[in-house]
Amino acid sequence: MGREFGHLMRVRPGITYSLSPLEQRAFPHCFSKGMPNMLHRTQACILRVVPPLVVFYFVYTWGTQEFEKSKRKNPVAYENDK
Repeated sequence: MGREFGHLMRVRPGITYSLSPLEQRAFPHCFSKGMPNMLHRTQACILRVVPPLVVFYFVYTWGTQEFEKSKRKNPVAYENDK
């Protein structure tokens, strides 16, 4: 009554195409088209990416300095202790 596991479905063989590894070019147009495209894309999005990173850096350093300052004891409170 049913089929055994592993033979639940019949799949017809499909057509596959392949190219010999000796005929393939690994990096076609990498330096002639790829590098200028990368520079163009970087210039296009740099004004959207860099300002938030700079703001985050300054807020983070300010917060870290304030935290370290708040951990120190106030020397005025201990002037008369002997």
